[in-house]
Amino acid sequence: MRFGIRYCNSGPYIDGPTGAELVQAAEAAGFDSAWTVEHTVVPANYESTYPYHESGRMAGGIDDAAWPDPLIWMSYMAGVTTTLKFATGIFIVPQHNPVVAAKQIATLDAMSRGRVMLGVGVGWLREEFEAIGVPFERRGKRTDEYIAAMRALWAEDCASFHGEFVNFDDIYCRPQPAQANIPIIVGGDTEPAARRAGRLGDGYFPARNAPPELIALARRTAEEHGRDPAALEITTSMPADISMLPELASRGVDRVLVPVSSIAGQATMIASPDDCDRWRSIIEDHQNL
Repeated sequence: MRFGIRYCNSGPYIDGPTGAELVQAAEAAGFDSAWTVEHTVVPANYESTYPYHESGRMAGGIDDAAWPDPLIWMSYMAGVTTTLKFATGIFIVPQHNPVVAAKQIATLDAMSRGRVMLGVGVGWLREEFEAIGVPFERRGKRTDEYIAAMRALWAEDCASFHGEFVNFDDIYCRPQPAQANIPIIVGGDTEPAARRAGRLGDGYFPARNAPPELIALARRTAEEHGRDPAALEITTSMPADISMLPELASRGVDRVLVPVSSIAGQATMIASPDDCDRWRSIIEDHQNL
């Protein structure tokens, strides 16, 4: 079992030097990855339902909180670390031009020597889509096609792609990523997200917990599409009770993420970079699960 930290581009860690202290401490303690979140804007008085809190609102009064752009934050932090991987958890794919996004992500992966994982999602905040000028409808279909287009740009020497939303012929996108395949990790605790993970993802991140029925659905979908279900990497959030880790491992969870922001409101969070070191023994005790 591997361990990561999440909500990294939030709270006190939006500041470059403070964030650098966090990721360096995490790397030294044995964490394998640092995960970011994305909201380009949060419209005031939104009516969309936030899917991860019973109130339907983002918890903690964070509508007007600062959320640094995840790719730029990750670029800064990759420059002050050497082995720590950096992941989006999640990158709202349909809000981005896929050709521009492919260039940005490939550049970061090349410059960090292959340390990028792209966690993806379709988004839930209609008002944010409207502010950006992107259609909210059919965002799932758009996400699938954008991922396919980005993979073509990363893998093909001179790429072409023809779809409903994206079309290009014979273009070079340089630099190409250091990794032969930038891992695509699909986020979301819904059946469509689980099926998307099985159909086209390298991993699945059901966010707050590890629902066995969704993990099973993701693996079953992978098998239905001729893919190896065992190769689908499962990432989930750290449980409040550390003794639950063996059970999560038995469900096929490969990585758990420890929150570093009070947004999470759980006892197992990392309150400061100094806390990372006390996780060293926890990581060592559970890495063979």
